[in-house]
Amino acid sequence: MLDDRAKVLLKTLVERYIADGQPVGSRTLSKETGLTLSPATIRNVMSDLEDLGLIVSPHTSAGRIPTAKGYRLFVDTMLTVPADDPIEWRNLAAPEGLSGDQPSRVLTHAAQMISSLSNFVGVVVVPKGNAVFRHIEFLSLSERRVLVIIVTPEGDVQNRVIHPAVDYTQAQLTEAANFLNAHYAGLTIDTVRARIRSEVDSLRGEIASLMEAAVSAADDEGAEDADVLIAGERNLLSIDEFSGDLNNLRRMFDLFEQKTQVMRLLDVSDQADGVRIFIGGESQVVPVEDVSIVSAPYQVDGRVVGRLGVIGPQRMAYERMIQIVSITSKMLGTALSHNR
Repeated sequence: MLDDRAKVLLKTLVERYIADGQPVGSRTLSKETGLTLSPATIRNVMSDLEDLGLIVSPHTSAGRIPTAKGYRLFVDTMLTVPADDPIEWRNLAAPEGLSGDQPSRVLTHAAQMISSLSNFVGVVVVPKGNAVFRHIEFLSLSERRVLVIIVTPEGDVQNRVIHPAVDYTQAQLTEAANFLNAHYAGLTIDTVRARIRSEVDSLRGEIASLMEAAVSAADDEGAEDADVLIAGERNLLSIDEFSGDLNNLRRMFDLFEQKTQVMRLLDVSDQADGVRIFIGGESQVVPVEDVSIVSAPYQVDGRVVGRLGVIGPQRMAYERMIQIVSITSKMLGTALSHNR
């Protein structure tokens, strides 16, 4: 347990370091805190905090910087977030990008908005069943085995093997794919399923059964292949913590290429309500040092369907990041609920 004096000094040190990125010395702390403490007393408290693993002194400076453990204590016990959203964000409550009848556009806009507001990386896990296809093909493999090739709007290719109840010729499969691409491309799996059910009487039997099998296969893949929308990766190039360390930068870009791993990072606390913060270096949850994740769930019609978040350096303005993911999760949930 820290006494009040140590808490004030640690809080000031973290806030000062987040603000300017420079190690914080005793003289700066004396001025910033307003405490009537001698430089020697402040140095003694700093030494105690260092012994506790909350701060560390870089070899190039006499000042100190927070450790992952120090950030964690700051976030858990010293951070206060205003209840009201910042005034400059209130006009974002209903932007054009978060309206309309295309959930894929809403989700993509949300990831881009998080990145733009934070200047870091914005991530949105697409709800299961809300995956969108731009193009679909059916390829006969053998008797009653058909390969479904799904191309997403981002150009990702996903393959599924389905087992239809009857055997189709390749000509029938091609005809069915052409029909689906002409009438359903750009819609979510959930929307396609609903339309197939409502239009089943007017659809050719093979088209209805093939699409039912295709959407079921897409859902059966579960979270492992859930889509993850990522925006702002290039922002990392301008962050000192990454731009000066090629190995860390390379590990971050490798992480973003493995979308399943990114999704797992955000879904670690999938059952938890509210904003969660994970700090790299404090556990095995975040595999890259110097990285923090601020995430929140979003709901559609009162049900949690996914998570979104900010991925950036440990030295981030956590109060602002919490506000960013909170307001975006509310806006995204509202937009998706209105689009159903």
